[in-house]
Amino acid sequence: MIRIATRGSELALWQAHWVRDALRRAHDIDAELVVLKTRGDRVLDRSLSAMEGKGFFTKEIEDALLAGRAEIAVHSYKDLPTDQVPGLMIAAVPPRAAANDLLLIHRDRVDASREPWLLAEGARVGTSATRRIAQLRDRRSDLEVVEIRGNVPTRVCKAREGLCDAVILAKAGLDRLRLDLSGLVVVDLLETGFLPAPAQGALAVQCHVDDTKTAAVLRSLHDEATASCVEAERRLLGLFEGGCSLPLGCTARLSGRKMELSANWLDGEGRMRSCAVTAGTPESAASLAYERLTQP
Repeated sequence: MIRIATRGSELALWQAHWVRDALRRAHDIDAELVVLKTRGDRVLDRSLSAMEGKGFFTKEIEDALLAGRAEIAVHSYKDLPTDQVPGLMIAAVPPRAAANDLLLIHRDRVDASREPWLLAEGARVGTSATRRIAQLRDRRSDLEVVEIRGNVPTRVCKAREGLCDAVILAKAGLDRLRLDLSGLVVVDLLETGFLPAPAQGALAVQCHVDDTKTAAVLRSLHDEATASCVEAERRLLGLFEGGCSLPLGCTARLSGRKMELSANWLDGEGRMRSCAVTAGTPESAASLAYERLTQP
């Protein structure tokens, strides 16, 4: 029996169940979930950017691995700090779900004349992510940002019930939970140049570095193309020495043997900088993008 450490949100449980079922299909291995509450789950009255430290949704999960209370941890990869915890390793990066963000608009606040966003002037948009707030204000300075926390279903309900006029959420989470979006108008923000968080839509399956048996089993879940793209995005994040509160959006894709990386970043003077680069490796793509974004 393998124990899988996970957060207790609906999305986190979906992800852990996906890994459990994949291991059962591939290796006929039974697994049980060890559900833990992280600091990010407990503190809901402050935005993540106002909280000190890193690993708001991962530290308690990683501590369980280090203490031997679980053999595997499943994370939303974007939640992991770029510095790997000593003693732990990412043993598998499964195939990625959609990486883009969606804007969900209450139908009474749609303005068809304001393409591509379709949001009425002065609309109240719910999000707590620094990256999303920066891109939102760069593209639509008339909009009001309402900082909201909570799980994915809760935030969808806030838009449907009119507590805010729209919310921005990752498509991957909405797809995985198969949430009812009736009464809402959906806009794909990637088509507007609005970029996702590094590693958004990807999972990281973690184990102890000394647990070679578990690591070997987890390799059956690994997708090298996804891992390469995520590596480019997270290397760029690491060059900024940032975490989830950094106003950086980026997305990478493989084109033949080349890595294409698009990114935007709000600099310290409030200017949105953007670039699109092509390079031979994830590392060189990240380095080139960082150079372009930070050049005077």
